[in-house]
Amino acid sequence: MGSFAAAVGAALAEIAGCYAVWAWLRLGRSPLWLVPGAASLALFAFLLTKIDAPAAGRAYAAYGGVYVAVSLLWLLVVERVRPDRWDLMGAVLCIAGAGVILFAPRG
Repeated sequence: MGSFAAAVGAALAEIAGCYAVWAWLRLGRSPLWLVPGAASLALFAFLLTKIDAPAAGRAYAAYGGVYVAVSLLWLLVVERVRPDRWDLMGAVLCIAGAGVILFAPRG
């Protein structure tokens, strides 16, 4: 699994897990939503270890950029809210930053 695919998978798992808590506390869903939410957050942590970086902090920083873009995709697909141009410009900047962090040549 490549670093980008691992980051996208981790983002989806984290967002789904956090959304389960959101659904329970903010949308009045059953506390049973927390069970798949916890499993999803465990999957998130596992997938984060699959990002090819020599240090955890660098992997997490690069992941953050992907997380922003995937969050906007979640906003569109799950919550049915269309991201505006500012959302999209911010996501492009975050993805570019993640790429610099993850793929920059280092001595």
